[in-house]
Amino acid sequence: MSASDIPPDVVAPGGFALFRQGLRPFFLLCAIWAVVAVVLWLWALHGGGLPDGPLPSPRWHGHEMLAGFIGAALSGFLLTAIPNWTGRPAYSGAPLALLAALFVVARVVLLPGSQVPVPVAAVVALLPLPVLLMTVLPAVARAAQPRLFGPPALILAFWAGDVLMLGEAAGWCDGTFESGELLSLNIALALVGLIGGRIIPAFTRNALRKAGQEAEPRTLPGVDAAGVAALMAVAVVDLAAPAGLLAGTTAAVAAVLALLRLSCWRGLRTLGQPILWVLHLAYLMLPVALAVKAVHLLAGAGWAANWLHLQGIGAIGLMILAVMPRATLGHTGHSLQASRAVVTAWLLLPLAAALRSFGPSLLPNMQPYAAAGALWIIAFCLFLAAHGLMLLQPRPDQKPG
Repeated sequence: MSASDIPPDVVAPGGFALFRQGLRPFFLLCAIWAVVAVVLWLWALHGGGLPDGPLPSPRWHGHEMLAGFIGAALSGFLLTAIPNWTGRPAYSGAPLALLAALFVVARVVLLPGSQVPVPVAAVVALLPLPVLLMTVLPAVARAAQPRLFGPPALILAFWAGDVLMLGEAAGWCDGTFESGELLSLNIALALVGLIGGRIIPAFTRNALRKAGQEAEPRTLPGVDAAGVAALMAVAVVDLAAPAGLLAGTTAAVAAVLALLRLSCWRGLRTLGQPILWVLHLAYLMLPVALAVKAVHLLAGAGWAANWLHLQGIGAIGLMILAVMPRATLGHTGHSLQASRAVVTAWLLLPLAAALRSFGPSLLPNMQPYAAAGALWIIAFCLFLAAHGLMLLQPRPDQKPG
């Protein structure tokens, strides 16, 4: 991509840079919503009298952590990755602002206390991802590379989970909310497996080569493909036959394959580079979450009953928080050096996952919920403190983007 491909108002230094590339508004919205949605949920959970809106408070919390928090991260990723993959100019200006506005409106119509009729709120809330996919698919089609259709297809499957959730709320279908919730959660995990499996070995290899160390990842024939296929199988089995022997066995197989993949990527050699080791740590949470899920489903272990939050906070949440600072630094013209604030955030989120997943069986009353929520909020506030202005301001090198 050359400077001539970018409109003059995007190239010009100075001014407001929020809509110069896809990650800027959506990573900012992702972090802001991570804080706001959990603050509201904790308020409701601790007797704050939060009114129901189109969704009851517990369902609103689950939906917004998926469609809101994860949905924003996926949108920012896709809008940034597609130009890199296809060589087209960055998505910017009014079309990008419209996509961000649709996302914000989708959050507003579902807010606790919203008086928007449920069917109308559902239609509005379901708009952002299809519009996003229609925006990026022409570039993917022109590139004529079949592998590029993988992430958009998975994001469409993630959106299908949202249809099942909001479809029940709107009265379009019956008893599908939990199935949709689990489908979106599992598709997000599959995206962690697919995209993490591409970027983590590549980033690690490049960094180790630069340091003059042995860099090539080890290979176990067939494990990469089998690992991604197993994660897709988890999503399919949980949709067709959740919470049974088959679901537990599939989760166990997927956990083993994910751990084998991770063992090939030379993660121990990255311990001196936080911006690298956090990617390995986030990926490690994937087999951990799947293993805990398998223990719960196969052995009935009560302490493992909250595996869903280990998957959502630990594997998916930490991977999002690991990728956003790196992408922000790289695409806004800053050196790839993690700040102390962000490293602290990376350490807080696994602790939040452990507290929310195992705390209810160890600690009394609502303490683990409050503690996990507080750590989550602090982690994303630290991201905003470190990178919020970078997402708003032009690149210091005055390059486009």
